[in-house]
Amino acid sequence: MKASLPYKYITSVKNGKNYVVFDYKDHSGKRKRKWVNTELPVKCSKKALKEAVEAIIAEFDKSISEGEIAVKSANAVPYAVMSDESASNMLLDDFFTEWLTYIKPNVARTTHLCYRKVSKRYMEYINENYPNLTLGQVNHNHIQNYLNYKLDSGCKGSTAKQYYLALHSAFAYAVKMELIPKHPMDKLVVPRAERHEATFYNADELNELFEVFKGDKLELVVNIAAYYGLRRCEILGLRWDAIDFKNKTITIQRKIVSDYDDNGEMKIFVETRLKTNSTRRTLPLIPHIEEMILEKKKMEVKFKKACGKSYNKEFDGFICRDNYGNMLSPGYVTQHFHYVITRNGLKQLRFHDLRHSCASLLLAHDVPMKAIQEWLGHSNFSITANLYSHLEYNAKVNSAETIARVLGGKSEDKSEAEKPAEKKKTTRRKSTSKAASKTPPKKTGGRKKKSDNPEGTGESQMSTL
Repeated sequence: MKASLPYKYITSVKNGKNYVVFDYKDHSGKRKRKWVNTELPVKCSKKALKEAVEAIIAEFDKSISEGEIAVKSANAVPYAVMSDESASNMLLDDFFTEWLTYIKPNVARTTHLCYRKVSKRYMEYINENYPNLTLGQVNHNHIQNYLNYKLDSGCKGSTAKQYYLALHSAFAYAVKMELIPKHPMDKLVVPRAERHEATFYNADELNELFEVFKGDKLELVVNIAAYYGLRRCEILGLRWDAIDFKNKTITIQRKIVSDYDDNGEMKIFVETRLKTNSTRRTLPLIPHIEEMILEKKKMEVKFKKACGKSYNKEFDGFICRDNYGNMLSPGYVTQHFHYVITRNGLKQLRFHDLRHSCASLLLAHDVPMKAIQEWLGHSNFSITANLYSHLEYNAKVNSAETIARVLGGKSEDKSEAEKPAEKKKTTRRKSTSKAASKTPPKKTGGRKKKSDNPEGTGESQMSTL
């Protein structure tokens, strides 16, 4: 979009269709908005959408030039950007609605859901403390007071940071669209997120967990989470086409999320847009998991035959379903996991902490941190290092041993492998000295020298002890 244009435009989605939304001012200076349907569905190719948008813009320009649409010109000032004084009078609630509509096609569904929750909670606070606040009136104090309020209410620093980032994104959109002249959060400091130390099960606790989930709906889900460290949505998104039994691989390429549909009802959605590019990965198929998946496939065939037409085929092809073909929702996984471990008296942790348990076991057995990053699908190495560096104790022990040896000190705790070697070395030294005392070397052409210590008395040794 050129800055000298007398209008602004964005692409947006309404009723499942892509629209071009024009924002301009008429000759009297009144703000106008025009929605033009591209006739393309939400899921369409970028090329098709681009061509449709260019055609609509060309038609809009033609309407302006022929006088069908009266638009206040910005050409009087070279390279002028159209200002919109009335935009600052927009109520915050209306602004957030516009922003959420604008970003919906360009962000993941889970991200959009998170932004909706943040904006809703922020507006509840604003309506209670600053009623009828407009976009143009917002300043850093309003946002800072809100973040302080959340922190004083017991909100964690990491959660407050998520609120900060979501609001920052919203007001950045307002600046980009020239609804406000500057970003109201420029003076704010990003809330400090406390370091998260993950809770996890050790090997014995995981084996106990597998026992209590035998025969349960989540048996396969829990095993995959512990063996592969997959996210909840990634496990539920596994289909049979993700398993290559010939090459013994498993591929993570889609996810399952819960969200409200256009009618306000909670539904399950299949997403192919994953969190990051590194999330899409192919891993070796572990024999234990392969056995469980094959058993699951056999049981599915039996239940399909037994249930007949009553078997739910909506999510056919997905692995982690119940015996009647119903998809397991992410919420059910979280709630049922908590219920089972509580009922059986196991240590309390979140389902997501099975991912941390997998990482901790890999670290304990000297798997490199870089390999763990690729196994878990983290977007960069620093995420893995920040989460699990406190568990990498073996590396710290080696560092202590090395620095002690280099600087001439002694390691306080020697490994078991070193102790027998040292003992063997000492024994060899003693036997050598004993053999030397029995058969002293003969010197030719000289007189025998008297020994200061009589052989075998050990007086010198005693005196040094």
